[in-house]
Amino acid sequence: MELPRLPPDLLSRLRADPVHAPEIIALAAGEVHGPAAARWEQRERSGRDVSEKRLAKRTKARHASLARLEGAATGVGGLITLVPDLLALLWIESRVVFFIAAAYRRDPTDPMRPAELLYLRNLYPDVASARAALDGEGRLLAGQMIAKSLRGGRQDSALALNLLRFAGKRTARSFAGRAIPGLAVVVNSLSNERSTRALADDAIAFYRR
Repeated sequence: MELPRLPPDLLSRLRADPVHAPEIIALAAGEVHGPAAARWEQRERSGRDVSEKRLAKRTKARHASLARLEGAATGVGGLITLVPDLLALLWIESRVVFFIAAAYRRDPTDPMRPAELLYLRNLYPDVASARAALDGEGRLLAGQMIAKSLRGGRQDSALALNLLRFAGKRTARSFAGRAIPGLAVVVNSLSNERSTRALADDAIAFYRR
């Protein structure tokens, strides 16, 4: 089972503007996961009668397994690998949202999908507000100006905090365990899988309406 690859420039983009990490990830997810989910849906439904519920259930299980494997792989370094672990987890979790949307016959390339991802992560009160934030070029520019005042470790700390905010309360609760090398292997694996399953359930409830 191959882990989804991060865009090669994503981490540098996030470090340049850690204030808007969730929005940057959501937009990148739309560019990468949207087309991938569309191709996946076409393959899964080609010549077969498969239910939306079955596709969504299969998607949830696969991404939970990916999150567990990713957590074990990045948990070796403890605090040193905290940011890469969170980013990899968020990339997998953003992917499951786009694939579940496709399972329920929603166009995964629609520009509202990144906004729905932010809404499902409880970062905005509604999808329209999330889409407006993604369209707010001035807001992103302000974030870049703030980021320029952050240096070295402060910048990485700001990024880690915003990644945790995007990941949600379930992941944030496991922060202490994620910072301890060795123990983080177990903590990451279990926490990542539970978090991904919970987000998948939220996405299923949202898209099956």
